[in-house]
Amino acid sequence: MMKTLVMIIHPDLENSVINKRWKEELEKHPDKYTIHDLYRLYPDERIEVRKEQELIEAHDRIIFQFPFYWFNCPPLLKKWLDEVLIHGWAYGVGSEYKLAGKKIALGITAGINDDDYRSSGKYKYTLQELTAPFEITFDYVRADYKPLFAFYGVEHEPTAERINSSASDYLSFIEAL
Repeated sequence: MMKTLVMIIHPDLENSVINKRWKEELEKHPDKYTIHDLYRLYPDERIEVRKEQELIEAHDRIIFQFPFYWFNCPPLLKKWLDEVLIHGWAYGVGSEYKLAGKKIALGITAGINDDDYRSSGKYKYTLQELTAPFEITFDYVRADYKPLFAFYGVEHEPTAERINSSASDYLSFIEAL
């Protein structure tokens, strides 16, 4: 059984509520999950591209876990995508398509309530619609993109029960991929 790579992209993980709790839950299963904390590894944002590519090649399932703010991902994830998913390795004529067939999903925390992420809600779009560029990107590199997992409303209802339940639900989501 190959481990699942969980790439955590949170600029302030120590002060996080949900992402930190999810990481703690993942750490209980080192035989199942490789945890890869991008901001801890690259505080200077100088990504070791070949090292990242080797890590991707060694896993069949990859989860990108991050807080969703300003209706997007943290900037280091965008930089990672730009630098690691290069022509010839991830896509293009004569490419090796190293992500082809790999199951990829997003694990997202959103401070805003899920009711606000609807066409009739405050922000007019669903989280699935707002994350469409990820789906298109991973389809482009021939990965097997899966629906996202989201925790909504951390700003409004961060109860211990809800947080702990989300950690269990998150692991169940990953296992079901």
